[in-house]
Amino acid sequence: MEQFKMRIIELLKEDARRTPGLIATLLGASEAEVAEAIRELEAAHVIVKYATVVNWAKVDDEKVTALIEVQITPERGRGFDAIAERIYLYPEVKSVFLMSGAYDLLVEIEGKTLKEVASFVSNKLSPIERVLSTKTHFVLKKYKQDGIIFEDREEDPRLLISP
Repeated sequence: MEQFKMRIIELLKEDARRTPGLIATLLGASEAEVAEAIRELEAAHVIVKYATVVNWAKVDDEKVTALIEVQITPERGRGFDAIAERIYLYPEVKSVFLMSGAYDLLVEIEGKTLKEVASFVSNKLSPIERVLSTKTHFVLKKYKQDGIIFEDREEDPRLLISP
């Protein structure tokens, strides 16, 4: 992919609210060039969606997030894809990753309660044919996501001294 489009992607990843005009100024290009490049990236499904990152710990809407390690037997001819597709079509599932190592898929889900997450694992995920085992980890606190630090950090009031 050309350098110009990669810079646009990087700038939009940092802040999706950046306008084509601002991006054009930052890149020293015309607004029309930037708008056309963005249209091309969207049409090619390189840019799939513009999303907001929310620090749910600061919102009264409590959510339970779980990461589930899933061991599966690959399907002949389709490998892991068919089973991954069955899993990612559930609305509770936020992400599915094919992994190397001790397990095959990492599934991220959200629910309102621990019981709801446990019910998903026992009633929907585990019974899928070719799922050998699952191991569920509950997220207790998010410190950083998508490059964004959630912690309110106190700035060090001391002055930097350099030789």
